[in-house]
Order: sequence, then C-alpha cells, then structure tokens
Amino acid sequence: MSLEEDLPRRSAAFQPPVIDRWDVEELRAYIARLQAEIARAEAEIGKRQAHRSAADAFFRRPGG
Repeated sequence: MSLEEDLPRRSAAFQPPVIDRWDVEELRAYIARLQAEIARAEAEIGKRQAHRSAADAFFRRPGG
C-alpha cells in the first residue's frame, strides 16, 4: 500500500440539494450546516497559512 492510497480522497464537486420543497426550519438547519462547514474550512486555511508563514520565517535568509 502506497502513501497515496492511505490519504483520503477528495470528494466530488459540491452538489447542492434540491431545496424547493423544504420548509423554513429545514432551510435554516441547512444554512447552519453550511455555515459550520465554511467555518471549518476557514479554520483549516488559517492553520495552513500560519504553518506556511512559520516555515517561510524559518527558512528566510538573514538580510534577505
């Protein structure tokens, strides 16, 4: 088994559900789930940017 096989696969492109017949509470719950997922993605971006900044600072040449 290779390292690539161990990594989780990216999911297919986002397919929004058909919401035409959802009531207001179902729509609000859906929005809350989407907002939670957005917050999770933004937190991951923040972690990756911090990691990259730390690596850049570590490997930056003095005086450069």
